[in-house]
Amino acid sequence: MSNSVALSLTPVQAVACCSPLSREPLSEAAAEQIAPLLKALADPVRLRLMSLVASHEGGEACVCDLNDAFELSQPTISHHLKVLHDAGLLEREKRGVWVYYRASGDALTGLAGLIGTAAP
Repeated sequence: MSNSVALSLTPVQAVACCSPLSREPLSEAAAEQIAPLLKALADPVRLRLMSLVASHEGGEACVCDLNDAFELSQPTISHHLKVLHDAGLLEREKRGVWVYYRASGDALTGLAGLIGTAAP
């Protein structure tokens, strides 16, 4: 992937177009683009939130569905969900006063392809 192309991609697009780590080294530009996805997942609360949302019945969850899983305030959970959304890992939809979150299939598929291939 050329540097000019990599710089114009979102983190989700960048991870989707990269070869698996075991096939060839990432370019500096690709690593810069993908790092926000991995940084967002590197927090234990956000990693659990991703898991809870992705595995929730129907594949989506409201903040109200997630609060009881943590000993954190609702604003703190909402902050973590925003970080995941801003990184492209979660999609969200407002319905009335509630916001529902769904894992981004493209982001998860891209990450799985990037790191999920076994080394030769």
